[in-house]
Amino acid sequence: MKRRLFSALIFIALLGLEIWIALYVHDRIVRPYLGDVLAVICVYFLARVVVSRMRWLSIPVTLFAFCVEAVQLTGLSEILPEPFSTIVGGTFDPADLLCYLVGGVVCFLIDKKLYSRSIK
Repeated sequence: MKRRLFSALIFIALLGLEIWIALYVHDRIVRPYLGDVLAVICVYFLARVVVSRMRWLSIPVTLFAFCVEAVQLTGLSEILPEPFSTIVGGTFDPADLLCYLVGGVVCFLIDKKLYSRSIK
């Protein structure tokens, strides 16, 4: 229970940071790159609240992020109803994949440090 609460608090803090970046940061580094890295980490901690006992949760979370980018590449995001089309986004960018990978590596390190020993 303590880990779920910890994960929920980290998720809320990261979500707040992501919203602040989206509303107030209009640059060429933090919003497009750091925001994508943080998005994967944010989803990871939300997933940790729901699935607290999975050993390497970082892997499916990173694959999910890649699938979101694939939806953008195929153009399926244009036919999704709101709010899904806004959440998924509309523009494919290969740099996003690298940002998602960096976020996934951070989550993998979190898995390794905090969760791999305690979950059996």
